[in-house]
Amino acid sequence: MITVSHIQIPALPTERPRRLYVYLPEDYDATERRYPVLYMFDGHNVFYDSDATYGKSWGMKEYLEAHHTPLIVVAVECNPEGFRRLNEYSPWSFHAPRPVGTVEGLGKVTMDWIVHELKPQIDRQYRTLSEREHTMIAGSSMGGLMTLYAVTAYNETFSKGAALSPCFWVSPKNMAELLKTPLAEPTMVYMDYGGAEDDGDIRPHAAMFRAAAALSKAGASVAARTVPGAQHSEAYWEQRIPVFMDYLLG
Repeated sequence: MITVSHIQIPALPTERPRRLYVYLPEDYDATERRYPVLYMFDGHNVFYDSDATYGKSWGMKEYLEAHHTPLIVVAVECNPEGFRRLNEYSPWSFHAPRPVGTVEGLGKVTMDWIVHELKPQIDRQYRTLSEREHTMIAGSSMGGLMTLYAVTAYNETFSKGAALSPCFWVSPKNMAELLKTPLAEPTMVYMDYGGAEDDGDIRPHAAMFRAAAALSKAGASVAARTVPGAQHSEAYWEQRIPVFMDYLLG
């Protein structure tokens, strides 16, 4: 079952209220059990093709139902206005080529809202396992960048993360410093990058494996891989759901 509501984030306002999706396991109403929670970026792309930016979602609903996964998934839509998604999904300010220009990094504002406003609301409203050991986060592209930021800078809240095709090109020096953050046990991170992304440029793959080494040194268990032939789109991220879900849920 998926509930969809419209919300505003006071510190990140939009003219059009954004959608909040909450997936509940099929046996939620039939039991009294509590469930781990996975938070996901770009919520509009997670469940429904009709809501997805390019007409194709991750298909998370079909996967979770087919595998009877005992998990609550909370997915928040990004700001759809102009290039504001980049602001919300970057921990640091940076300059991008035209027509984007200078991007003000509001990733901390985004994560503060998720951690201090959204998560307490979800824990009050649903039967969650609220401890960090049962709290996960995932995303792709800029959402993958934010996943790495969340697992490190907010490690007291998130113990597990899946970062698919993360944007390592955003402020590499700040990323390198971030990945030195000592991490609590357990911390688990899954990362991957498509072999057909960026016209075969190997630099993002090298950055990913450097990040994996840094996270491992900081105390995390890390799985990182290049996915042959995979491109930068929801259709290819959907194919990796079984891999990162198996890793995160063990």
